[in-house]
Amino acid sequence: MDLAQSFPDTVIVLNHLGGVAGIGVYAGKREEIFIEWKKSIAALAACPNIVIKLGGINMDYSGFGWHEKPKPPTSQELCDATRRYYESAIEAFGPDRCMFESNFPVDKISCSYSVLWNAFKRMTKDYSAGERAKLFHDTAARVYRL
Repeated sequence: MDLAQSFPDTVIVLNHLGGVAGIGVYAGKREEIFIEWKKSIAALAACPNIVIKLGGINMDYSGFGWHEKPKPPTSQELCDATRRYYESAIEAFGPDRCMFESNFPVDKISCSYSVLWNAFKRMTKDYSAGERAKLFHDTAARVYRL
């Protein structure tokens, strides 16, 4: 946050929802971690030059254990398990400063590419067409000057 405040004209991209730990000393503390993560996200969102990439939460590091289950999750299961992280980030940053990311091939340990993107579609089904355009394309195109 100090860096973003020191260089207010520089766009900073916060990757992988800011990182959500769920293994090692963080295992079994999902609620506690979520509360702290959400506070940190709100603080970072107060810096208008920070944008956030929405994804990377399906890495084994996040502790959902998808890779340990007999079958990979469906898009609905992914949506149900992770929705609150995405919605909290979108609420804090707004669609103008959020962009979905796939984090493939790393996320492949947990789910397929199409299942992940279908989960994103499920999460945003009630968003306006303009909000969805920003989340799925426009923000990334603007930030990365595509």
